[in-house]
Amino acid sequence: MTGTEQGDTTVEKFAPNGGTAIAVIGGLVCLGFIVGWAVDTDDVPPWVPALALFAAVVIYASTVRPRVLVEGRDLVLRNMLSTIRLPLASIEEIAVRQVMAVRAGGKRYVCAGVGRTLRQAMKGSAVQRARQEVGGLRGELAKTEGREPGMNYADFVEIRVQELVNEDLARRGIKKRSAEADALAEHVRREWAWPEIGALAVTTVLVVAGFLVG
Repeated sequence: MTGTEQGDTTVEKFAPNGGTAIAVIGGLVCLGFIVGWAVDTDDVPPWVPALALFAAVVIYASTVRPRVLVEGRDLVLRNMLSTIRLPLASIEEIAVRQVMAVRAGGKRYVCAGVGRTLRQAMKGSAVQRARQEVGGLRGELAKTEGREPGMNYADFVEIRVQELVNEDLARRGIKKRSAEADALAEHVRREWAWPEIGALAVTTVLVVAGFLVG
């Protein structure tokens, strides 16, 4: 997790969900196909570099772009082709399983930027276990100054985001699931990732053209 200041807006970034290595390896493989075509354009059909470019865009959009951030009073869920911005105080529930899921205004929003392995997801989060065992953590989480040694990162993100939700509720002087919180949920917005969408569209056309020509 990193925290930065952008003007008057505090930005808190959580580490990506382990897709960096896959992105690097996949990018190098795609680059290899493109270089192979460039050095032997006579024998390598044109659809090969086009397909490599398409694959590179998909790899980037699916492994690098997904991210969970907090910008000011908004939780930002950056997915493959869109970004969802939710006022923190509008969030009713948070759960991190194989993907992160939050509920606001009766609607569910997910993000692959933070998640657990299947085995971890079956065990459940520390928050869920605490609720079951001692009935605690009913949205009133203790302050965490940082990730404790040995703490699962998904647990840390779940607890930290809930912590920020509680802080925003207190700052606004409203209660969770109140009429005021529901009104904030109306300000949830989705922003499309037009550069990635455009890149997918262009590379798709190149792949089709490559097969037609080759």
